[in-house]
Amino acid sequence: MTPSKWVRIWNERLPDVPLTLLAVSPAEAFGALREGAADAGLVRLPVDRDDLSAIPLYTETTVVVVPKDHLFAQVEEIFATDLADELVLHPLDDTLGWEQPPGRPALERPETTADAIELVAAGVGLLALPQSLARLHHRKDLTYRTLNDVPQSRVALSWPAADEAPDLVEEFIGIVRGRTVNSTRGRRAEERKGQKEPKKDPKKSGKPARSAKPGGGSRTGGRPAAARKGGAAGGSGRGKSGKPRRRS
Repeated sequence: MTPSKWVRIWNERLPDVPLTLLAVSPAEAFGALREGAADAGLVRLPVDRDDLSAIPLYTETTVVVVPKDHLFAQVEEIFATDLADELVLHPLDDTLGWEQPPGRPALERPETTADAIELVAAGVGLLALPQSLARLHHRKDLTYRTLNDVPQSRVALSWPAADEAPDLVEEFIGIVRGRTVNSTRGRRAEERKGQKEPKKDPKKSGKPARSAKPGGGSRTGGRPAAARKGGAAGGSGRGKSGKPRRRS
């Protein structure tokens, strides 16, 4: 994953809350969530919903990695059938969940995607994988092209199952889903709960104005007079009668 944009937005909106990134392999991601090593994780579907919650974010393009001097490097996109005569590597940490990988299989599967990339660079075969992984393992002697008619990887945000996502997780959900700062739920929504709506002019609303409560000092709109602009604490310059005081 490449969450740099989301991290930047997080730091702008919540500068007082540090966001720490933890890089893990696909096989380790769900364990990190279950064990509490991470509050939320960017993962690939499917997700076991028995103990984890998840929301799909986007579907990632599948590409094929080839040497820069390969014939496929001359076109913009190819199809699975175009790989029929090619040796296509299928690493053990594959994330696409093929029913039947395209091309000719290698005699032995590479252990990791990184190992498969090295083999492609050595001219041993080609590799189909999600686009973000192709970017992660970028090399100057390799390139990639869009691969059609093949499985695609779906990316999701996941966190330990709960009735509602924790406030800060909800903030991150808002960021990755593109909510604006004013529409983001979570901690900011909680802060807004305590804010009262602006007092309406009774003349315009047709409702009678409420009088000040006796015995407790004058109050307007539920706020102490001392907190109002021009109130007692601010020195209004007016007497109890409402008329300006005379100055000597």
